[in-house]
Amino acid sequence: MLPKGRLVVISGPTASGKSTLWNRLVRRPEVEFSVSATTRKPRAGEVDGRDYHFVPEQQFLQWIEEGAFLEWAQVHGRYYGTLRSEVEACLARGHDVILEIDVQGVKQLQESGLPLITIFLLPPSMEVLEERLRARGTETEEQMTQRLEVAEQEIDSAKDYMHQVVNDDFERMEAEVEKILGYQKEKA
Repeated sequence: MLPKGRLVVISGPTASGKSTLWNRLVRRPEVEFSVSATTRKPRAGEVDGRDYHFVPEQQFLQWIEEGAFLEWAQVHGRYYGTLRSEVEACLARGHDVILEIDVQGVKQLQESGLPLITIFLLPPSMEVLEERLRARGTETEEQMTQRLEVAEQEIDSAKDYMHQVVNDDFERMEAEVEKILGYQKEKA
């Protein structure tokens, strides 16, 4: 029987480097990403089943009723959730499962009793976070204001995580996370 994998939660405010980090971590054969379900529309370049499971709100609400999620939350007016079946399949293979989830979802997982490693990515400052968000060019000014307000609230929750890592330099931050997870640096 394979050893059970671990749930590794990565959270942080919008534009903190979460997606770039998990994309790097899942290059390892022992690590898989849990593809969340969401009711939001795909952004340019996103693929259903790879980036998210894009589902209609009615389907998402039905899955909530059926208990299909380990955690779910409503963020920025859209629903997001982690499908229990996908996580259990990864863990059964002995793989670590990376979950990129919001602070609301982490609280649900902490209450579930599942063993977790929780990591919160912090920006060096709110000014840098705003610069990163503006550079994406995907939000209106109103959405930008809302995201920055939510980011401040999320950053207040960083203390509830096992590890807080500042993303002031991506390579340094990635190495710190790999050390936390006990991963040896891959050879080039």
